[in-house]
Amino acid sequence: MRKLPPLNSVRAFESAARHQSFTAAAAELCVTVTAVSHQVRQLESCIGHKLFERTGRNVELTPVGRTIYPFLRDGFDQIAHAFSIISAPKDGDAIQLSTTRAFAERWLMPRLARFNQLYPNIVVHIHGSEKAVDLRCESIDLAIRYGPVEDCDRGSVILEDFYIAVADQSLCPTDRSATIDDFRNRPLLAYKWKNQDLEAPAWSAWLARVNYRQGTDFRISWYSEETLALHAAERGLGPLLCSDVLIEDEIRSGRMRQIEGPRMPGFAYRLVEVSSPGRKQSLAVFIDWLRQEADLCRGVPALSVVK
Repeated sequence: MRKLPPLNSVRAFESAARHQSFTAAAAELCVTVTAVSHQVRQLESCIGHKLFERTGRNVELTPVGRTIYPFLRDGFDQIAHAFSIISAPKDGDAIQLSTTRAFAERWLMPRLARFNQLYPNIVVHIHGSEKAVDLRCESIDLAIRYGPVEDCDRGSVILEDFYIAVADQSLCPTDRSATIDDFRNRPLLAYKWKNQDLEAPAWSAWLARVNYRQGTDFRISWYSEETLALHAAERGLGPLLCSDVLIEDEIRSGRMRQIEGPRMPGFAYRLVEVSSPGRKQSLAVFIDWLRQEADLCRGVPALSVVK
């Protein structure tokens, strides 16, 4: 009988060593950074050796960690390969992509026709979810995750955003820029994220920057999903505080108008790829295309920056 350390701890170590980051490992395994750290410490205690040197946010493999990592990496690759052999391919070289529903609908899908035209033989399956999924268990090739900029490996970031106040053009004055005072008689639209690790943009903070108070000067209308709030704003139900990445196309077309006021710092969209033997060539093509499309995004220029 094989004597093995706890496999969850081994898996956490392999992921953290591969990414050289506890944060990236947590994203891949769909757990918290604290959970990854706990699993690694459990493995270190079990084998009696330190595996990482921790300096602030950075981690570096110790000599023992560098010794065992290649064997564990190859072992997990072999396990993945074994199951891939018995899994009948359904769509050949299809790419399985996981991202949020809002990003898929507002940014990715409007651009996907260009990809299909360039690469008609590559199929992309989109899995929309507000929760971070376990990429290996769900057979996901690539995820576009959304989170704090400071927690991201800069090389994985494709987009960063700001939060701006917007409204349907039918609600805005035609002879000048819209201000929040133009919406005194309308509710401010807001939404709650299912991802509890992120705090949704708050009207209270935005209003405070322009010397108003939520609840006293304006009332809020809540939506359970970001996409619902975006659709409500487009139908003229009220102003919305949202990501400039998700609304850029509508602003540039004139369908939506930006409201004068602060641009609140947002988050980053980053790529998380599952490492496996025999990486799909189509995946490399798709990632290159994603980066090119992201580089074309100029963002929504500020109308008025309130300090």
